[in-house]
Amino acid sequence: MKTPEEFLSDNGFVTAAEIDRQALISSLLSEMEKGLKGESSSLMMIPTYVGVDGKIPQGAKAIVLDAGGTNFRGGIVSIPPQIEEKQNQPMPGTRGNVGEDEFYEAFANEVKRLDGKATVEKIGWCFSYPAESTPDLDAKLVRWTKNVEAPAIVGQNVGAELLKRTGGKSIAVINDTVATLLAAKATEGDKNYSSYIGFILGTGTNTAYVEKNENIIKLPGLPAGGKMIINAESGAFDKAPRSKFDIAADAKTSNPGQGLYEKMIAGAYLGSVGLEILKAAAKEGFFPKSANAISGLGALETRDLSEFCASFRDERNNPLYSVFADADESKMARRLALPVFERAAVLTAIQLAAFVIKSGEGADASSPVAINADGSTYYKMKAIPFAETVVKELDEMLVKRRNIHYEITPQVDYAPMVGAGIAAML
Repeated sequence: MKTPEEFLSDNGFVTAAEIDRQALISSLLSEMEKGLKGESSSLMMIPTYVGVDGKIPQGAKAIVLDAGGTNFRGGIVSIPPQIEEKQNQPMPGTRGNVGEDEFYEAFANEVKRLDGKATVEKIGWCFSYPAESTPDLDAKLVRWTKNVEAPAIVGQNVGAELLKRTGGKSIAVINDTVATLLAAKATEGDKNYSSYIGFILGTGTNTAYVEKNENIIKLPGLPAGGKMIINAESGAFDKAPRSKFDIAADAKTSNPGQGLYEKMIAGAYLGSVGLEILKAAAKEGFFPKSANAISGLGALETRDLSEFCASFRDERNNPLYSVFADADESKMARRLALPVFERAAVLTAIQLAAFVIKSGEGADASSPVAINADGSTYYKMKAIPFAETVVKELDEMLVKRRNIHYEITPQVDYAPMVGAGIAAML
């Protein structure tokens, strides 16, 4: 009988140890260049028109809105990072269809509640839905996701529409990845970061970094010598080697063929890839006592697979503990599933390394590139020491191999709100 490693290899699964790191970094850099030129690329490389220059005025306070899920938040953000007057309420359109006036009224009322408590005029709005950034720091909604029903808003510049209803003069509308990048500035203090990267790895993933205007070929006429944040939509990268298990799991998603890198590293998908491995292994005789129970599993959450691999149990009903018949089959299952998480950590590091390299900064150890990582998959994975593995890989790929220096910044609570506040202050 095959070993688990032979079984994975025969099905095209490239393990963490086997991944060609330099080849993937080169592929990522190539896709970035194509995206910046407006050529066909799996990376959209969306210009945001948001810069990072300037020191944040200590003690400044900004009105901030954060919309991106079933709830939206409002509050007053100040630096060093602090959020006052924070209040949650339902996201308009998540409890039934709403019209234009009803949609904006909820946000306008929140701005009015906070009026008079800020020291800067500009409002910061973290708006995490597919939108086209505009040069005046607004966002034109392309489509709704996350079950929001407000069709009248599609195609509108949401910031301008909100200002009409509040009497405000200026607003900066950014997405959560851009906000996460900006939140790195809140941790800077006396440090001198040479550039910034925002990285989210939760149920999904994305990366933002700072690019020189001269390299954004698809936008001619930008101010010479300037820089802006690029929203890469990095989860769409499609050059990583996929196994039969990845392909099978992808085919069962709502968007097959899209977000292929995301489906190899993000929390919404790792459990599904692991389940495909376990089911295929059961058919090949790896689990003679548990095969029927495994084939009966309809779905598998990433959290359940991760905690099973870590032999972690709590009061939750993890189905894997009732599936495997004995300790030997449980051990075999872990041996087959752990490579999913190990691969994800290496692919995460490769992606971050490529964006640090693309920034062109970090040559001086006293001015590293700041990486602000956010998300439950990055920080809360139990199967392996995920964040520590990423750092170990980055040290090898960047510091030892290229003498490029980086720093993972301290975690920033409510990073999207803090980043939106910084966008209002800069």
